[in-house]
Amino acid sequence: MSTKGNVLKALEENKGVTISGEELAGRLNLSRAAVWKAISELRKEGYPIDALTNKGYCLAPDSDLLSAEGIYPHISPSVSSCSVHVFKTVESTNLTAKKMALEGAPAGTVVVTEEQTKGRGRMGRSFYSPPSRGIYMSFILKPRFDASKGVLITTAASVAVCRAIEKVTGVSCSIKWVNDLYAGGKKVCGILTEAVTDFETGQIEHIVLGIGINYSTTAEEFPEALSEVAGSLFHGEAKGSHCNDEDGLLPPSRNRLIAEVINQVLTMNEELESKNFIGEYRSRSMVLGKEIRILASGKAHEERDFSKGIPAYALDVDDNGGLVVRYEDGTSGTLNTGEVSIRPVK
Repeated sequence: MSTKGNVLKALEENKGVTISGEELAGRLNLSRAAVWKAISELRKEGYPIDALTNKGYCLAPDSDLLSAEGIYPHISPSVSSCSVHVFKTVESTNLTAKKMALEGAPAGTVVVTEEQTKGRGRMGRSFYSPPSRGIYMSFILKPRFDASKGVLITTAASVAVCRAIEKVTGVSCSIKWVNDLYAGGKKVCGILTEAVTDFETGQIEHIVLGIGINYSTTAEEFPEALSEVAGSLFHGEAKGSHCNDEDGLLPPSRNRLIAEVINQVLTMNEELESKNFIGEYRSRSMVLGKEIRILASGKAHEERDFSKGIPAYALDVDDNGGLVVRYEDGTSGTLNTGEVSIRPVK
């Protein structure tokens, strides 16, 4: 890690606490001049670091710039071998992760960015990804089963992200099949899973799992087309709280939540084939036991034309993550990921 990175890591681990230049220099085996140079560089990058006379340096508790140094201190030892790459701007974290996978990046690689210029959702939709307001991240995963079970990754990831959000923020989430998370009646997270398979064996060579969380985008900031549906975990920036100021109430940092998403997703990925998360997925479902409308372009896996929407009743989620439905004619079917979207009938 660079000198600047080591200094930032030390400040992130002690956010809101003043550390003397002498202590930093001794802890990191650096000169005082090297510490000052690193502090100056970090300030130029936008980090709010106070220099308090005769006391030292302090990274303000309301600092929320994304960095690997801010993420790693919160990652569990059991998944600490993961490799986190943080960017200021990318077209799409899934696209970046795909390129890295093709270049040999190992399973457990995580791509994070402050902004996506071409964020993508399911079925070709765009995902609104403004800078400094959300969490946009992708995982490279390499499960050991055939493509027919790929839906399990999306299902498991939905539960994992719900757990992470609740643990770090206290916000309770429900799941709209198959991969949208809702809080307070608004969509706060979308998940996009893309697989690359071996055509001869049907084995998944790698999975790119993309997660987009609306963290602090205000209702006024969302595009008009999304304003009725989209929401955020927090509504705008919290005020107050600088070094030695205990009055401001701040939401947890995005770095902290990103780390917990990493903890939950990578841990659950190791337990994927047990399917132990399916029960929790069912309990978090916002569509089971409700009338829904199934939409898809053209025909899905059944001989039904979903292009204009077909009403149905959501019965269950099967052990592979498929949605079991009953149609108006009394027949039943199972919907698989990537084929349909659903909208509860009001």
